[in-house]
Amino acid sequence: MTSAYNHSFLGMVFLSLSIIYSESTSNVYIVYLGLNNIQDPILTSNYHVQLLSSVFPSEEHARKSMVYSYKHSFSGFSARINSTQAATLAGMERVISVFKSKILKLHTTRSWDFMGLNLDPIGDQATPLQLTHGDNAIVGLFDTGIWPESKSFNEEPNMQPIPKTWRGKCVNGENFDPKKSCNLKLIGARYYLKGYELEHGLLNTTGNLEYQSPRDANGHGTHTASTAVGSTVKKASFLGFGEGTARGGAPRARLAIYKVCWEDGRCSEADILAAFDEAIYDGVDAISASFGSPPPLVPLYNSSSDIGSFHAMQKGISVIFSAGNNGPDPSLVQNVAPWSTCVGASSIDRNFPTRILLDNSLSFVGESLNNKHIEAYLVGARIFFRGGICRMSRWRNNNAFGAVILCFSTPGSVLIEEAEVAVWGANATGLIFVDSPTRQYVDVDIIPTIRVDMIQGTKMGHYLSQSMMYPPKVHIFPSKTIIKQTPAPVVADFSSRGPSSISPDILKPDISAPGVTILAAWPPGIPPTSTSIDQRSVEWNFQSGTSMSCPHVSGIVALIKSLHPNWSPAAIRSALMTTAYNRDMNHDTILSGGTNEESNPFDIGAGHINPLKAIDPGLVYDLKADDYILFLCNNGYTEDQIKRIISLVPGKNVNCPKEMTSNTNLNYPSITISSLESSVIIKRTVRNVGGRKTSLYFARVVCPHGVEVTVWPMILFFSYFRDEVSYYVTFKPKKVSRGRYDYGEIVWSDGFHTVRSPLVVCVNTATPDITIDDSFQALDRESLSLSLSGA
Repeated sequence: MTSAYNHSFLGMVFLSLSIIYSESTSNVYIVYLGLNNIQDPILTSNYHVQLLSSVFPSEEHARKSMVYSYKHSFSGFSARINSTQAATLAGMERVISVFKSKILKLHTTRSWDFMGLNLDPIGDQATPLQLTHGDNAIVGLFDTGIWPESKSFNEEPNMQPIPKTWRGKCVNGENFDPKKSCNLKLIGARYYLKGYELEHGLLNTTGNLEYQSPRDANGHGTHTASTAVGSTVKKASFLGFGEGTARGGAPRARLAIYKVCWEDGRCSEADILAAFDEAIYDGVDAISASFGSPPPLVPLYNSSSDIGSFHAMQKGISVIFSAGNNGPDPSLVQNVAPWSTCVGASSIDRNFPTRILLDNSLSFVGESLNNKHIEAYLVGARIFFRGGICRMSRWRNNNAFGAVILCFSTPGSVLIEEAEVAVWGANATGLIFVDSPTRQYVDVDIIPTIRVDMIQGTKMGHYLSQSMMYPPKVHIFPSKTIIKQTPAPVVADFSSRGPSSISPDILKPDISAPGVTILAAWPPGIPPTSTSIDQRSVEWNFQSGTSMSCPHVSGIVALIKSLHPNWSPAAIRSALMTTAYNRDMNHDTILSGGTNEESNPFDIGAGHINPLKAIDPGLVYDLKADDYILFLCNNGYTEDQIKRIISLVPGKNVNCPKEMTSNTNLNYPSITISSLESSVIIKRTVRNVGGRKTSLYFARVVCPHGVEVTVWPMILFFSYFRDEVSYYVTFKPKKVSRGRYDYGEIVWSDGFHTVRSPLVVCVNTATPDITIDDSFQALDRESLSLSLSGA
């Protein structure tokens, strides 16, 4: 009886596992387990196989299903399983989260000079800071790979040996020989393909469309890498435009490439998490990642970027993400975890004016990257496209040879890319595209394209309508490169805006940096427009997007890390945010592209990045891993899960409140209150990192409209024995402003440093329950006392 029962029971178990295993559909899932407490990669991987075997008939089946074992910097694995198996694993006590691996997309010279970090005002000389610092900083770039032959990745003069702490390597691959490709500059190169191929099929490597190696077949990775840490290269330009000396923000810093994005810029989360696992283990100092997924945002424990960046932060590694290209509508910002830095995009003070002359009498000025004199006839769009809508689907099939077509964006909401393709398909000589100036920026085009604003475009249209007998002759002259003639920066219209849709009490983006028409290195075998109809070969190319602003910040982070190796990622982000500026070169408030209104913190974060001031910020707002406990509680983590993902200091407990609370007391450099219903008190702590150990900082407050703000104490005293001081901010609503945010700031200054903290408040009631004076009765005055004698 016993024997028969056992056989029957085992048969039922096997049948159950077979049913689980044989479900028709399977996908790549990520199983996240938290910290790696085993500390042995082999034992960790064996444990992952053992865990995965619980939903398979045998260990052999489990091993075949395994995609990656994340075994170095944290614990978890990715595997090809079905939804039933995923649900079974998710129900296990040791598992923190199980989620389907998604495909993320990329957020696709003069800029460093514009920020005061690149060129000497007189000559092409780098600042002494760039020439002497950065050797020991290593930036890990998660992107489409690299073109190692680019001069941007040559060794800088007198580079020191590779840091002994470095554990990374350059791996062999298609058209990538580590002995030839890597040097003292490019010290690491890996690629991750298994997740992508399982979700998209085998990689197409015919005709050099892709390489199964760290080599870049897209151009995006080469561009971002040279922007962040590219070596000094003289006479860099795109077909003569933007000519000058190019260099990254930290030209002496080292570079490690982690190729996780393939073909047209698709990146598998399973591959991304594998890159995080190895980059942290390798010993990078910063990670730059210009990709994401638009809202709706998933919970942080179901995001490879948020999981990987959290563990990087615990190891002292700054992670910099792009904000996304879904602007200017609000609440579409991506990569919003508070332990990483989120970067928006803005313009620089360079433009490319292009003169247009009609019938040798009417003159207009647009913008373009046109390098030749064009003589043709100007023709309205209606002659070639039905309804005047410049789309290929509206083409009348008549040849436009010898014509420059005037296209407006407004009929049919035509994008400039659509108009270019349509005009090229009609065999036209060129395109004049008319759109709002706040939505236009110069880019590399497949056909000569001049961008003009609505006023000039309308005048051209009227002139055309009066030329009934014959079309007017148009002369388009070569574009010029002009600097310091256009107000800058301006927030790019495409740059994704806040507030964060998943954690509105944390300001995102954090910062803005140059991301419009950025010149950087480019693989010569890839057309600058990345289209098959473009046969040009260039070594430098213009690109726009928050993909371009992200590596600007990564380069600055590398420079700061080389100067302050003991600063935490939070301290470095604080230095970037509190020293940023929100005035343009004309001392006016920075404008928001797409709206032409004054920018606010949801457009630009704390402001536009100021590298030289960020190196010496005076005060920093710091955070340790366990400071994020309440935030994690509010975002769905249980106490047990938090204990398994944070390296807690001895004696530190995890106690989540029974109900969700505000995240406003996280020691962030900004203060954001998404719903102010009554008076609240918020604490902030700052640490003195300036050269003067003994110093006094005085507060100045700009109150958001409709909110009374009081700071206590108004003076912060620092000494040799007291480098950290806390202050308290009371917010008292004075009016109803439902759903509307207002903005202010707290500014601390010691006469040498200016430390700015943005205030973002949405008032939701007109009946505050306590007064400012009453609120201070709740504070422990003894703990807040400013004792100069005892300091």
